[in-house]
Amino acid sequence: MLSFENDYSCGATPEILARLAEANTTTFPGYGSDDICASAKAKIREACGAPDADVWFLVGGTQTNQTIIDAITPPYAGVVAAATGHVNVHEAGAIEASGHKVLTLPHHDGKIDAKELNEYCATFYADANYEHMVFPGCVYVSQATEYGTLYTKAELEAIAEICHAYHMPLFVDGARLGYAITATGNDVTLEDLARIADVFYIGGTKVGALFGEAVVFTHHGDYSDTPKHFLTLIKQHGALLAKGWLLGLQFDTLFTDDLYMRIARHANEAADRIRATLRDKGYTLTFEAPTNQIFITLDEPTRERLEEHVRLGFMERADETHTVMRICTSWHTTDDQVEELLALL
Repeated sequence: MLSFENDYSCGATPEILARLAEANTTTFPGYGSDDICASAKAKIREACGAPDADVWFLVGGTQTNQTIIDAITPPYAGVVAAATGHVNVHEAGAIEASGHKVLTLPHHDGKIDAKELNEYCATFYADANYEHMVFPGCVYVSQATEYGTLYTKAELEAIAEICHAYHMPLFVDGARLGYAITATGNDVTLEDLARIADVFYIGGTKVGALFGEAVVFTHHGDYSDTPKHFLTLIKQHGALLAKGWLLGLQFDTLFTDDLYMRIARHANEAADRIRATLRDKGYTLTFEAPTNQIFITLDEPTRERLEEHVRLGFMERADETHTVMRICTSWHTTDDQVEELLALL
């Protein structure tokens, strides 16, 4: 069965597997205190143009989102996110389970708007009873968004300005950051993100690693310092790996010879070919997104026909007779797989 269901079904890049095999019988200190992790952190700081940044390796996306939000958000506050944000719709209430309500804003192709964020905060503090309510304590966005769309640099800067006016850190979920940075038309670099965000992470699970995410506290302003005893907080959230060198080795490899960006660019180029055929064949693109995620609105006979031959990702029901489905390419998508899909389309 042909599969375009997601970007994390396969294992890891050959480069990572080769290094794992080479290092397999070496003994390392535990919990990320080894030389390989130190090397990976140095490479990430260099790529971000942020020599003072504090880098941590966690095991997965949900643990990373929950740990960061819990660490940077006061116990009486919640996290502001798009109604479609991953922390609101696809993390099984993990954020609420840590004691922080997700405070939702309307989305615009998956993105929040700085003006609406400002209006939300201004309205909150204008209420004389606001101390009886859940404070907006931090802001969560993802790059790319849940719908594969991208924030521009100007949009992120505007959101960051509102965040800091209301004393809230800006957290950027980068589970698919490689696909965002290498997308056609993107104007946000790693250096930009390190300058704008207070904390973000570089996704490995969905961009070539077996597992793992690299968290970057940017240390550039009042809200971007690493929370006190962050390692302890990571462990409390079940996100600390005893064999931490496994995470460091993967990111050290991904940030050698531009591998991270090269494999992400490959996925986007495959997606661009598929998008072109979808347009030529008259399919309905649900969102105009330039990354590795493609969303199409299908009538039921077409969906059923395609799913006899290819695994697609279910997104949502559009109406009684149409479904929004996702076609997702990845670092391991081959030319032959693309050609097979194009033939089916």
